[in-house]
Amino acid sequence: MPARLAPLTLMAVLLSGPAFAALQAPAGYHAAVGQREGKAPACPATPQPYTGELQFTSKYSGSDSARATLNQQAERDFRKQTEAITHLEKETGRLITGYMRTGQRERLDCAITWLDQWASADALESEQFNHTGKSMRKWALGSLAGAWLRLKFSESQPLAAYPEQSERIEAWFTRLAEHTVREWSDLPLRKINNHSYWAAWSVMAVAVIADRRDLFDWSVDQFRIAANQVDDDGYLANEMRRSQRALAYHNYALPPLAMIAAFAQANGVDLREENHGALQRLAERVLQGAQDPAAFAQRTGAKQDMSELRKDFKYAWLAPYCSLYACSAQTQELNKEMGPFNSFRLGGEVTQVFNNGRADSQR
Repeated sequence: MPARLAPLTLMAVLLSGPAFAALQAPAGYHAAVGQREGKAPACPATPQPYTGELQFTSKYSGSDSARATLNQQAERDFRKQTEAITHLEKETGRLITGYMRTGQRERLDCAITWLDQWASADALESEQFNHTGKSMRKWALGSLAGAWLRLKFSESQPLAAYPEQSERIEAWFTRLAEHTVREWSDLPLRKINNHSYWAAWSVMAVAVIADRRDLFDWSVDQFRIAANQVDDDGYLANEMRRSQRALAYHNYALPPLAMIAAFAQANGVDLREENHGALQRLAERVLQGAQDPAAFAQRTGAKQDMSELRKDFKYAWLAPYCSLYACSAQTQELNKEMGPFNSFRLGGEVTQVFNNGRADSQR
């Protein structure tokens, strides 16, 4: 019988195993920075870091329990209250996308400056928040960390020139991720919906950036909860409660779930068969509904609002999804026609990163 390993030796063996390998982004995130001729635009002034209470008006204020009737005045109030946050999300994503395409250092300098100022101000970290406020926190985190992933993992190593700023920014992302875990954990099943899935995507992005296995595991656990909410016909009960917006919210649930599954796959965790292929079942139900919403209308008793479903970028989930599955010819054509996808909530050019790194395990 072999001698028993001393505790420290045993720990060293365990830590050297593949289960403890550094977390990775999917292959396309490792692409080199492009090079183009031309002059970069001037860097705009940094939006004022938002350090106030995360107490924002819901755009569905005054709606019934379905939370499906848009309050136009409330939406204007919400847009005004969150203007600086949304500006940071969208413009930082554009700056990073522009840098990855062109290699123009001025774009990267600008993005780093913006993020560093918000990180140094401890922005978005208020402990005073309502549901809309904590939702904005995790949405912003997913947008910003999702874009940062391209810089973090690019073989060109663009962040090597910014060690101090990168450390501050990534520490800020990690604090926001820890807020997110606290705020979206242990919810009753009736309250776990697309918000929780978007929270899990933001935490997955930070888990890979910071190599935090605990955050990775939390995100995977949230995916599994989501997968087990998908019924045999591909419906999500909590999204069906959204009445005329049920189909739109089923579609809205797919981007974070597809991203989590793709990132899990890149780290040796295959989520495709959770609850007997729940992600694929949900995707197929949504694509069928987009073609003919009658089944959703019948189940909800409400004619479906198709306005969101007519926007091509709402199908950005097809990019990661079709890297996981052998999508049908019809779905592949849809992916091609609607793309290339550039979704700021998913960190930018998802078609670019997933076309550059097609999953070897596609089936």
